[in-house]
Amino acid sequence: MLRRWLQGLSARWPSQCAVCHAWPAQAVCEACVTRFAQPVARCRTCALPVTGGVMQCGACLRTPPPLDTCLSAVSYDFPWAGLITHYKFGHAPGWSAALALLMRSAPWVEPALEQADVVLPMPLSVQRLRERGFNQSLELARQLAPAKVRHDVLLRIRHTPPQSALPRAERLRNVQAAFAVEPMLAHLVRQRRVVLVDDVMTSGASLYAAAQALRQAGAAHITGVVLARTDL
Repeated sequence: MLRRWLQGLSARWPSQCAVCHAWPAQAVCEACVTRFAQPVARCRTCALPVTGGVMQCGACLRTPPPLDTCLSAVSYDFPWAGLITHYKFGHAPGWSAALALLMRSAPWVEPALEQADVVLPMPLSVQRLRERGFNQSLELARQLAPAKVRHDVLLRIRHTPPQSALPRAERLRNVQAAFAVEPMLAHLVRQRRVVLVDDVMTSGASLYAAAQALRQAGAAHITGVVLARTDL
């Protein structure tokens, strides 16, 4: 308990920057955020980088995803990949505030949160939650829009192997029917604007499967907001 409390303090109080090790600084200093978190042009529905002036990538034009909009704060590369790995697997929920602030500062995220009727975190299976100790997506969502977060609406109904170990085609099959909307709470998403929060988007398989469940429950508009997006 003391260890986690101290880790939480390190993410909120001035300390050594986790990237450049400058002192004193926040968890990630302003100079490093400026250097490594510059906005880039991204496809509006899958958040992959695109050339300037392009709104949607070719893949999304051919096969529109179940998201109306997808927003990513940073690319999943240095230094964010290492920091996110530490956050998720290093028992460091105290990083939630700093990382959520980075997400909120990304273009169009603030308006999406303001317009949302409900903000839903990507759920973890019971097994994964037991292994990790906390749901990083829920902690980020609570920092982004505490008054709008519901963790009991979108459910993970099937445990699946980690997506990171699978090729794209298997990732898509892996998460089929893995999510559902709680029937007694479906009215909270029916004809509503939903923001779906996750930490990392790779192939998009998990986010799309969750969005599809929300579509089937009648959601009117779904925005995916992720901390980091792989650029592959």
